[in-house]
Amino acid sequence: MGARRSRQGKIENMTQANEAFFRREGDMLVPNACARGPWQGAGLHGRVIAGLLASEIERLHGDADFMPARVTVDLYRAPPMVPLKIETRVARESRRIRVVDADLISEGRSAGRASIQFLHHTEHPRGNPWHGETWSVPHADRLPAGEPRDDTMFGLWEMRWVEGTISSIGQRRLWMRENRDLVAGEPHTPFGRVAVGADYASPLANMVGGPGYTFINSDLTFYLGRLPQGEWIGFESVAHEASQGVAIGHCNLYDEAGRIGWASACGMAQLVRPDVAAGSGQAG
Repeated sequence: MGARRSRQGKIENMTQANEAFFRREGDMLVPNACARGPWQGAGLHGRVIAGLLASEIERLHGDADFMPARVTVDLYRAPPMVPLKIETRVARESRRIRVVDADLISEGRSAGRASIQFLHHTEHPRGNPWHGETWSVPHADRLPAGEPRDDTMFGLWEMRWVEGTISSIGQRRLWMRENRDLVAGEPHTPFGRVAVGADYASPLANMVGGPGYTFINSDLTFYLGRLPQGEWIGFESVAHEASQGVAIGHCNLYDEAGRIGWASACGMAQLVRPDVAAGSGQAG
């Protein structure tokens, strides 16, 4: 039965490949079926929660002269599949720094929050600082596409694996590309592509549990030195630590030109949905 539900979920998502995760109705955002997450009894997927919070802050408060350098998202309640809204406020506004907070309001109460620190672009310092090790891997277009798998929630996004798989032990490297808009009629901005995909840092670094069992992230923080070029975002797991059902994980983020930043997440042990677990075992 689980495998049949898994195949059915794959078919449903592939036939709705152009459907956005949400649609606007007035000041409300209404989730479509594809926005549902992989967790047992959960509602919205963490990637769309983080993506909405960050993208709405950018839409309402972004400025080409300011770089969204740090994004922190707290995921403290799984909102159900019902209409929601994003409320934002400016916490700090100055010539060089802008800090904006946002709450995701579902059923009249906050289900998650985010804070973005924008830094004003200025003349760049001279010099050649140390950057640390970065990857050198084939571009996504040179890697096999494969079939939509459970690690893409049956095709909700695209991936090209460079090293490892979601069920393997060891370092994992991949390219990811969004194949549907977050909100209908609103194409992804470069920042929005990172914001939606960055949640995958959690399963990439922290997914080590047994069948149907892994870590659900309760937060996400990512830093950007610059905005990405192109549609593909690269992920490289760097570190994982865990004890007594609590995990932390860290990933580097790349675009086609090199590293753009990094993302970290902490998580708690949690079961995934039976239809997701029936396939390869787990999904982010």
